[in-house]
Amino acid sequence: MIEQKPCYILAIESSCDDTAAAVLKNDIVLSNSIANQSIHEAYGGVVPELASRAHQQNIVPVVDQAIKKAGISKQDLSAIAYTRGPGLLGSLLVGTSFAKSLSMGLSIPLIEVNHLQGHLLSHFIDDGNPNPQFPFLGITVSGGHTQIVKVTNHFDMEEIGRTLDDAIGEAFDKCGKVLGLGYPAGPHIDRLAKEGNAKAFHFPIPKVSGLDVSYSGFKTAVINFLHKNTQKNDAFIKENLADLCASIQHTLIEIIFTKITKAVELTGITEIAIGGGVSANSGLRNKLQETAKENGWTVHIPPFAFTTDNAAMIGIVGYLKYRQESYGTLDQSATARLPI
Repeated sequence: MIEQKPCYILAIESSCDDTAAAVLKNDIVLSNSIANQSIHEAYGGVVPELASRAHQQNIVPVVDQAIKKAGISKQDLSAIAYTRGPGLLGSLLVGTSFAKSLSMGLSIPLIEVNHLQGHLLSHFIDDGNPNPQFPFLGITVSGGHTQIVKVTNHFDMEEIGRTLDDAIGEAFDKCGKVLGLGYPAGPHIDRLAKEGNAKAFHFPIPKVSGLDVSYSGFKTAVINFLHKNTQKNDAFIKENLADLCASIQHTLIEIIFTKITKAVELTGITEIAIGGGVSANSGLRNKLQETAKENGWTVHIPPFAFTTDNAAMIGIVGYLKYRQESYGTLDQSATARLPI
C-alpha cells in the first residue's frame, strides 16, 4: 500500500484584532501562534485603523513562528489558507495580501476561508474529541456574530437564526463597560458571575419571532437600570457587582438558549456544536452540558484554544477544501461581509 504524502496547511487569520498563524499536518495542529493587540484596551473596543497597522507589524513574525514551531520549512507547505471574511476590511486585507504573495512565491494553492465556517468546523480538528455527526446545529457566539446554523455537511450550511442587532459578545462588552470592567468584558463578567446570584436582578428577554434573537433592547434595559439605581446610590454597582454580573450573564445566555431549544424542537436535530469567543463562557458551557444530560442532546464544545479567533480553525477548513481541490484564486478580494 502506497503511503499518502502528508498535507501541510499554513493558515492565516486576521479578521479582527488578533494576528494568528497555524500549521496543520492533515487535521492535526502542529502550531497555533497568536499575537494579541493590547492597544485596544484603552479605547474599550477595537479601533480598526490601529488593528490593521498592528497586523502589518505582526504578520511576518507570527507566520515565521508558526512554521518554526511546526518543525517544517516553507518548502514543505502544500497550500496557504486565509480568512477572506467576514471581519474588519483593513485587517482582512493584511492577511489576504500576505497569503496571496506567499502562495505566488511558493507556487502552491491558495484557499480562501469563511471565518464563520472556521468557528463551526474547528470541531473537526483531531484533538482527541469526537467529531460532530451530520446534520448538526452550529451555534456561533462571538463578539461580532450570533447565529444558529443547520450544518448538513462540511460546506452545506444554512443560517436558520441570527441576531437582528448586537451579537452576544458585543452585549457582554457593552454591559461590562457600563459596569466599569476592562475590555474585553466577557471574561471579567464570567469570573465575577461565579460569586454572584443570577436571580438577584431581573432583566427582560426580548420577544423575537422564529429563531432570531435581539440583544440591543437588553443592553438598553441594563443601562437604564444602572442609571436609575446609581442616581439613588452612587455605590450601587460596586456594592452589587457580582450579582449584577451573574444576572446579566444569566439573561444573555437565556436569550440564545431559548432559541437553541426551539431550533432542536423544529428540526429534530439533537447534535449541537458551538463556536466563537463566547463559547469559552463557563455559564453557557455548563448550561449546554446540563441540558444535554437532561434531554439526550450531544453537545460539542471546543477547547479554549479554539474558541477565540485563531488560525487553527482556518487551517482545518483549508485542509477540508484541499482534499476536495477547492482552491481560491488571486482575484478573490477580502470582504467585510461574507454569508456563511
